[in-house]
Amino acid sequence: MIKKCYSFFKRIVFSGFLIYGYNILAAPLNVIIPINIITILAISMLGFPALLSLIFIHIIVF
Repeated sequence: MIKKCYSFFKRIVFSGFLIYGYNILAAPLNVIIPINIITILAISMLGFPALLSLIFIHIIVF
């Protein structure tokens, strides 16, 4: 049980750093994904494809 909690916490922290790193690289293009609980949970549960889909949604909507 503790291993699962630790693994999920590690994925949440990695997701936050992944979004932050993406935002630093995409700042000149003005395609920034907000760092909030919904985006972090989506990326921590679904992985890298969730980040790509959030980028795609952001480009299409805005």
